[in-house]
Amino acid sequence: MSALVSHNGVVVWEQGFGRADLDTGERAAPSTPYLIGDLSQMFGATLLLRKCGEQGSARPDDLVSDWIPFREDKTTLGHLAAHITPSNTFKYDRARFAALTGVIEECSGTPYQQLLDDEILRRLGMADSAPGTRMLTPTPEDRELFDAARLAAFGAVLRRVATPYTDRGGRMVRAELAPTGVDASFGIVSSVSDLARFDRVLGNDGNDDLLIQPATREFAWTRPASHLPSGVGWFVQSYNGTQLVWQFGVVAGAYSSLIIKVPSSRLTFILLANSDRLSTPFALENGDVTTSVFAKLFLRLYLP
Repeated sequence: MSALVSHNGVVVWEQGFGRADLDTGERAAPSTPYLIGDLSQMFGATLLLRKCGEQGSARPDDLVSDWIPFREDKTTLGHLAAHITPSNTFKYDRARFAALTGVIEECSGTPYQQLLDDEILRRLGMADSAPGTRMLTPTPEDRELFDAARLAAFGAVLRRVATPYTDRGGRMVRAELAPTGVDASFGIVSSVSDLARFDRVLGNDGNDDLLIQPATREFAWTRPASHLPSGVGWFVQSYNGTQLVWQFGVVAGAYSSLIIKVPSSRLTFILLANSDRLSTPFALENGDVTTSVFAKLFLRLYLP
């Protein structure tokens, strides 16, 4: 597991725990890359708001079917982005959120993986990150989107990815995963150090190097109704009267991740692991981060 705490955009603590690979004995570190699972939604939401909202003509109440073919004729972009149905019922569904990939490509006129790299990974200097594990053996399509140097950089990252493990009756066994691409909901490889770079720029209120405008960010961190647990790409809840903004990730039997932000204190806590035990025991998809023992430890230390 790799962990990090930042304050005002500055890393104040970071640490690796245990092994990135049991066979080689390599230790986990802040620069260790992991497959971050659903945490990819933070990036998908940012690109949706940036390219379709601030730089495009899309609005939250646009029907998804006005942008791309979609089986739900009453579902809006806002519904998908907040994991809700047209009847305002919360329904966490990574596959539904992933449909925003096509919307983002339609708004921007750019393939999603290339847009992600251009607008975020390369722009922010996220050198421990890659748009999917498939880039280790790139397809002809990948070779059309990225030059040889960029593909080589992705390959170098992916050869350092923490080996995934699954729990077999208390014994950790190496997990075998098929190569994955990337979409608005899933597939990014990153490290806690790189995620801190993204977090720092996302929280920047200055005039330079903005990913999205502060007002847009606040929209993303606002629940569309009080009974719903999520904003746009993020969960939002109150803890002892303090707003928490957070997201989790899980790759079943392989990886897990967690990020918790305390906007009023400009605090961020990031965890990545090469098993699914950061997430699966706690049913975080229900929208309550305080079920996590890791979250409770952070909150007890920093928000007593």
